[in-house]
Amino acid sequence: MSSEALPPVTAFGPDFPFAFDDWIRHPAGLAQMPGEALGREVAVVGGGLAGMVAAYELMKLGLKPVIYEAGRLGGRLRSEPFEGGAGLIAELGGMRFPRSGTAFYHYVDALGLETRPFPNPLAAVTPSTLIELEGEQFYVERGQTPPEALREISAAWAQALEEGADFTRLQQAIRARDVASLKAVWNRLVPLWDERTFYDFIASSRSFSRLGFRHREMFGQVGFGTGGWDSDFPNSMLEILRVAATNLDDDQHYVVGGVEQLPRGLWTKVPRRMVHWPAGTSLAALHGGATRGAVTRIGRGPGETIAITDRWGDTRPYAAALVTCQTWLLTTHLQCDESLFSHRLWMALDRTRYMQSSKTFVMVDKPFWRERDPVTGRYRLSMTLTDRITRGTYLFDHGDDKPGVICLSYSWMSDALKVLPLPVERRVELMLDALKKIYPDVDIARHIIGSPITVSWENDPHFLGAFKGALPGHYRYNHRMYGHFMQDALPPAERGIFLAGDGISWTPAWAEGAVQTALNAVWGIARHLGGHSPAANPGPGEAWGEIGPIALPD
Repeated sequence: MSSEALPPVTAFGPDFPFAFDDWIRHPAGLAQMPGEALGREVAVVGGGLAGMVAAYELMKLGLKPVIYEAGRLGGRLRSEPFEGGAGLIAELGGMRFPRSGTAFYHYVDALGLETRPFPNPLAAVTPSTLIELEGEQFYVERGQTPPEALREISAAWAQALEEGADFTRLQQAIRARDVASLKAVWNRLVPLWDERTFYDFIASSRSFSRLGFRHREMFGQVGFGTGGWDSDFPNSMLEILRVAATNLDDDQHYVVGGVEQLPRGLWTKVPRRMVHWPAGTSLAALHGGATRGAVTRIGRGPGETIAITDRWGDTRPYAAALVTCQTWLLTTHLQCDESLFSHRLWMALDRTRYMQSSKTFVMVDKPFWRERDPVTGRYRLSMTLTDRITRGTYLFDHGDDKPGVICLSYSWMSDALKVLPLPVERRVELMLDALKKIYPDVDIARHIIGSPITVSWENDPHFLGAFKGALPGHYRYNHRMYGHFMQDALPPAERGIFLAGDGISWTPAWAEGAVQTALNAVWGIARHLGGHSPAANPGPGEAWGEIGPIALPD
């Protein structure tokens, strides 16, 4: 049977193979609440994707979510408009979303948002890709066979996955949603690769060992799917295996008009079916049109409540609270009572390691990269991967009648830190200078219009980093954070506060992880307040004991 005839690969597990997409589509709903719980207020700290999904689903159950947001709705789904740009935007956070993220796309489709294939390196929709490493260039146009070195790297990566991770069997189990087979493979891989790095996996594989260091270096530059992965070389190999196994780095789309439309759409969307609240109710209506402001303190309130204090000193008790901010904020920017979490969980929250990320965008008068160089015959500008400071350069074509957008640079870790203290104008100058060395006959600056846009997530006090990057040995920490929504065994002093967000998930940096952890929290909050999932539609908590993540010994 061809791969096209098989069920698709989805973000089904592998750590917790629960069908979130089926659960949220089921006509029986997610939970049934007792009458005394209806209308009770639940605090949601953070209006990013996890917070908005959870708030939307809690509202449907008849609860009253109260969202606290320090900045603007969307979190790291931030679509920044260009001034005078006729609706053109720069995606400063998440910008490419794999079709395997079926829970994420449930909400995209519910809002009627349009998506299109993302112009990744070597993707079918990308007119041309140029890879430059140590001054040597590889140029590939759409439909062309990649150079031999790139084909060797691709084959070596596939072979390494097969030999080191039983990859075909792993993906077959994901396609078939065969939980028993999936757990059999994955539970064996967890202790094998948790404490070893991505680079170790590559360097110790027979396929890459035969090719030598040059090919490993090139693999770090070219990567798989989205481009260079050498910034992730120090990460736990388990994290990379999850991405590869669930096709998170494949078949990616962008949201036309900006992905920030998703959290903002959930803010105003009126559900078709809802308990307790009158017809026409939305999150915006429940809030009187505006969220509450920044949180400064989280503590225990009267009785079993969670007390939330905002920046103006107003303290309010809630029946439960969901915290979706980056975990470092709990020990640096918020006064969070230590007694709310165990010391073991605090260790996990504080040991979370966030990766730096920087992007710099410009708007140009037209998609001039469509033009051909009369001498070389190449496109004047290509999607570019390079070892220079720009690292990844992406081209966004909005048609002949609109300006284009260039992401001059998308970089991580040390490359992002190099530009951290620099103003946007200096960043643009650096990027243009680097690209001039690759394209000496192209004057990009001549085409720039409007003001450039940049971001460094590690410099934002509400984030302190872009996304988690688990280091070797972090599986146990992730297990504690991800499983925290299962609170029956916790002492009473630690119940009622829940965690969600991509950093709590097994797949940091991917929107699907934010959605799945939000749904876990919805189940946990409903149970905390006396609710339960319908018998016809059991939730993640009911499945936890049977298919929950393997626990490694201490």
